[in-house]
Amino acid sequence: MLKSLFVYGVLGVLLIPTKCDPISVCVEDDEDLRVDCMVEPQPNKINSYEFSWSSGSKESRINTNVSGSSAEGQFKDKSYVEELEPHGYRMTLTGFRDKLPHNTTYMCRISGVIASANIEKDQLVPCSAVSVFLQSSCSWIVCLLLFFYHTRS
Repeated sequence: MLKSLFVYGVLGVLLIPTKCDPISVCVEDDEDLRVDCMVEPQPNKINSYEFSWSSGSKESRINTNVSGSSAEGQFKDKSYVEELEPHGYRMTLTGFRDKLPHNTTYMCRISGVIASANIEKDQLVPCSAVSVFLQSSCSWIVCLLLFFYHTRS
């Protein structure tokens, strides 16, 4: 009993400063690039999104629904965005797997909140449930919680 309280107390302390990555980037089976942006919407704001990448000092807008803005010509009709539950957006980009810059910063803006991830071309993971799970920074805490839950029951 005392051991359990100690373990769960330590886990509780570890959970306080932890923040999961709001953006994940992976490659689907058909070689499409997928960017999931799990930024929570701001209250009393219309949800807008913008996906872009930058390599060096050049930022390229891939897809957006912000009025007055548009995607660059090379990305028109090459990407689509779908809304995720409970919040966030998923952008899929087709035909660019071989054209990706070596070191790329992927960015998304949802209602003015920016999330970004810097990923090297060689480190892109496949879009499987396991690889996306392991890519998030909070996955190790979930693994610990599951481990302790199963050892207690």
